[in-house]
Amino acid sequence: MSGSRLASRLIIIFSIISTSFFTVESIRLFPDSFDDASSDLMEAPAYQNGLDCSVLAKNRLLLACDPSAVHIAMTLDPAYLRGTVSAVHSILKHTSCPENIFFHFIASGTSQGSLAKTLSSVFPSLSFKVYTFEETTVKNLISSSIRQALDSPLNYARSYLSEILSSCVSRVIYLDSDVIVVDDIQKLWKISLSGSRTIGAPEYCHANFTKYFTDSFWSDQKLSSVFDSKTPCYFNTGVMVIDLERWREGDYTRKIENWMKIQKEDKRIYELGSLPPFLLVFGGDIEAIDHQWNQHGLGGDNIVSSCRSLHPGPVSLIHWSGKGKPWVRLDDGKPCPIDYLWAPYDLHKSQRQYLQYNQELEIL
Repeated sequence: MSGSRLASRLIIIFSIISTSFFTVESIRLFPDSFDDASSDLMEAPAYQNGLDCSVLAKNRLLLACDPSAVHIAMTLDPAYLRGTVSAVHSILKHTSCPENIFFHFIASGTSQGSLAKTLSSVFPSLSFKVYTFEETTVKNLISSSIRQALDSPLNYARSYLSEILSSCVSRVIYLDSDVIVVDDIQKLWKISLSGSRTIGAPEYCHANFTKYFTDSFWSDQKLSSVFDSKTPCYFNTGVMVIDLERWREGDYTRKIENWMKIQKEDKRIYELGSLPPFLLVFGGDIEAIDHQWNQHGLGGDNIVSSCRSLHPGPVSLIHWSGKGKPWVRLDDGKPCPIDYLWAPYDLHKSQRQYLQYNQELEIL
């Protein structure tokens, strides 16, 4: 879907819904306890492969290791579950071969069972596996950041994918929970990582790279020399294509941990959660993917939930990185215009009235 079509659709949706959408009783996430989550979510439509799709194993255990499948990794956090469900819904809706996708979900041990049950209820035919992430693995390495949500141990699980996922998984797309995909995810999956590059992501070389690290970092030649002979650019770790075999060979998890230890035990060299260690390890050495695969920053910055617009150009993935999340702003009755692009993929029952209007629009 092009950026102009998305913008036009946004205007139509906004005009239709503005008088009726907020008559639905506002529900922030799940009313009583997380165990009741599945009762508040509608079952997703069943999606089937197109005629041109390869026929892969129907057995989920076999598909989990099949290199011909599209492998997607996401974290499962109760606070962001509504976003995760919407992201999965959008991926299945827009891909031509939904049955050839295998999802690898990472959850903390205390919520793993309930989350798996909810996913099975919402997506009865989804091929997935839920892995346990032991938060003690990283808890002692985390230093406080500018936003409390960024300090969650689960936010660091992306650094441990090579160890959490089965060793048979050689390549994966990592996605944050606050995205929707409006293009065929197979296009992203097929992007090649040239040379010895381990990850691919959209790069943003116009951004001021120095601001992601403190003055103490830049004034320490021993530390800042990590970027010598490189031209590092900012990239957002919420959308990455990762070669897990190269990651394991390079022992990149330990390299990320080493930077976290410096931050925790020696001197404060950054302020922003799990992103800076990735920049320190991979900055200047990633496969640059087209920006259409991460239209990010739509949640505002990390302190203020501000409204932002889509960037110019084609759009394949929309990302509400930053403090503001679309489901919160919609439920509060204070949405940004861009949030109406997320709402059609929301399977929370409080949004049933909105979905009816959206289906009517698609018929037009």
